[in-house]
Amino acid sequence: MRTRCEEIMRKVCEDFEAELKEFNGERDHVHLLINYPPKVAVSKLVNSLKGVSARRIRQEFTGQINRAIMHGHLWSPSYFSASCGGAPLAIVRQYIEQQKRPL
Repeated sequence: MRTRCEEIMRKVCEDFEAELKEFNGERDHVHLLINYPPKVAVSKLVNSLKGVSARRIRQEFTGQINRAIMHGHLWSPSYFSASCGGAPLAIVRQYIEQQKRPL
């Protein structure tokens, strides 16, 4: 499911002329490193990433997702976004790579 989620999110990024550089996460959340153009509003990108992935994951993994856990939602309505323009990309990638992978 995690691999499919990454594929879906990579395609959404392409639609926004953005590039998903790193994808990882834990059981209950994901970490994304995205290079996106200045014309893209982060809120619109995140909304699309969450919306498209939720629809497709639910369609493709029907029966494996317990809707009661998130009150019918795959993702939480919140998200965290940070700019890393000043940090070396290698350091940010290392942080994401060291996160636990979902089971």
